[in-house]
Amino acid sequence: MDTGYRTTMPALKRFLIGAPISSADEAHHRLSKKIALPVFASDAISSTAYATDEILVVILLQAGVGTVAFRPLIPIAIIVSILMVIVVLSYRQTIYAYPSGGGAYIVSRENLGIVPSLIAGSSLLVDYILTVAVSVAGGVLAIRTATGFDTKWTVPVCLFCVLLMTVVNLRGVKESGAVFAGPTYFYILMLLILIVVGFYRIFVQHIGPIPESMLSNEAVELKRQTATLGLFMLLRAFSSGAVALSGVEAVSNGVPAFEKPESKNAATTLMWMGAILGSCFLGVSVLAAKLRPYRGEHDGNGLGLIAQYLYNGKGVMFWLTMIATFMILILAANTAYADFPRLASIIAKDGFLPRQFFNRGARLVFSNGVLFLAVVASALIVVFNGDISKLIPLYAFGVFTGFTLSQTGMVRHHLHEREPRWQIGIVINAVGALTTGLIAVIVVVSKFTEGAWIPAALIPIMVIGFRSVGKHYERTQQAVRVSPDYKVPRETHTMVVLVGGINKGVLHGIRYATSLNPDRIMAVTVASDDEDRKRLEQQWLDYNIPIELNTVYSPYRELTRPVLKFLDELDAKHDDDIITVIIPEFVTSWKSQWLHNGSAFALKARLLQRPHTAVVSVPIHMHGTTTEED
Repeated sequence: MDTGYRTTMPALKRFLIGAPISSADEAHHRLSKKIALPVFASDAISSTAYATDEILVVILLQAGVGTVAFRPLIPIAIIVSILMVIVVLSYRQTIYAYPSGGGAYIVSRENLGIVPSLIAGSSLLVDYILTVAVSVAGGVLAIRTATGFDTKWTVPVCLFCVLLMTVVNLRGVKESGAVFAGPTYFYILMLLILIVVGFYRIFVQHIGPIPESMLSNEAVELKRQTATLGLFMLLRAFSSGAVALSGVEAVSNGVPAFEKPESKNAATTLMWMGAILGSCFLGVSVLAAKLRPYRGEHDGNGLGLIAQYLYNGKGVMFWLTMIATFMILILAANTAYADFPRLASIIAKDGFLPRQFFNRGARLVFSNGVLFLAVVASALIVVFNGDISKLIPLYAFGVFTGFTLSQTGMVRHHLHEREPRWQIGIVINAVGALTTGLIAVIVVVSKFTEGAWIPAALIPIMVIGFRSVGKHYERTQQAVRVSPDYKVPRETHTMVVLVGGINKGVLHGIRYATSLNPDRIMAVTVASDDEDRKRLEQQWLDYNIPIELNTVYSPYRELTRPVLKFLDELDAKHDDDIITVIIPEFVTSWKSQWLHNGSAFALKARLLQRPHTAVVSVPIHMHGTTTEED
């Protein structure tokens, strides 16, 4: 018997994702605040590496306003930061009101109804998929800024990073958090140092903007543009900068993953995240406004150019900053890996996604959600060639749709529950719902042709799909539901053994069928000509097999259709009958199994769709022959 596959595959799985974890040990694998911050906040914190850049991409590359581009940068950053405070305070209330997790989906389900909750769930799932694609693409761009490697390697490097993230997350939330904690805190440290050094050199040493000698020819041309900045482009730039808020909702989605007391620890982590995100985003925006890091479409990211200028070239501090930026952007995808599977499991539990998303793997991880996320994000990276500026327009709409529904739901929650100080909460949530809803509209209108139409169209399609899955599960439950006095009616039983010739498998199949003592038993063979029929009938006589043999002709050498026709004829003869089809199958090693049972596989797939029909495979293991041994 070939034991190579049976021993090698489990060993490889254990090597990659670790030993299985008992369900009883789940409490020991919850997250402390220090580990939860990099797990759930890395996405939000990583946006400081590209949010300011994306504002400038719109004003410099698309509007072409030249030096005027940097004037609205700080006002936009301040407005985004104020909005960030509103959203953080709103989600802090959500954490205490709905400690079971699920964020916008749960809030919408409890307060707004099924359809709004599915819209919120779809928006969040789309957001998490794009988080992986955007974060990985941004991280690879940071490394390309530092090293200048050929753009043809962008997609392969991105896909390798996704694979690495997937394997680490399959090992478990706590283990992946421990792996990613160091790089996250390292990035925060390097970014704070950069901001402090920048402020010192700008406001104390009074250095000027980045000189043209450090800019690419394309960037110099952009600097000399003289177009006028209109309201439409200003709104588009604001919506691009608002991606700094992406990931703020992650903590509220993952409250059950925290150590006890879950809500208190989650709320504290959320406030830490908001403080770090707001201060760093404002700091980077001030640096960009003062230093003016012009960049062309094919240049690296602006943060790298700022670091190179402030640290007087590509020295140690520059490289440390770029390595930290690369790591945080890659690891920002971990937020999506932590929240996408958990949210998908909640939606699946409610019956709107396939139940496979609800199942935990060997490491207490929702493995199917992790793998699905990796596959779809990888497809996006390939389709958009790993270009972060092409992915960003797809990103923001889902984020702010989720924000709007969550805060609208919290308004309803406050009106219904009227807990202490509910008036303050309702004001915060109402303002948040109005502003985030307005931003969602701005995003979809201003960036419609750039790709914002994709999530705007995809989310309703997903809602329709969720509803279809839900209706299917409802019909299934109705079909199998019984009352306590339900009695199973007696049905006659016919056994049909599928034969192609006399061999060990057929004889074992016949013996199995007769041992069940059915009401009727017969064999059926499919012959392509009269010679095949005569050959098998002679074998039937030679082996003295005591059951009826039926021959079905198939001049076109089909198997499935003639067998189904024969079973239909049996149904016509016998009412209230269950037919069991016995299929003898040979089981060999994993290396040669594909050489056998192809027709049987196709036939079983069709028979399983047939009412009042059971299919039984009688396996004949081939480990006794030398040809199948290792």
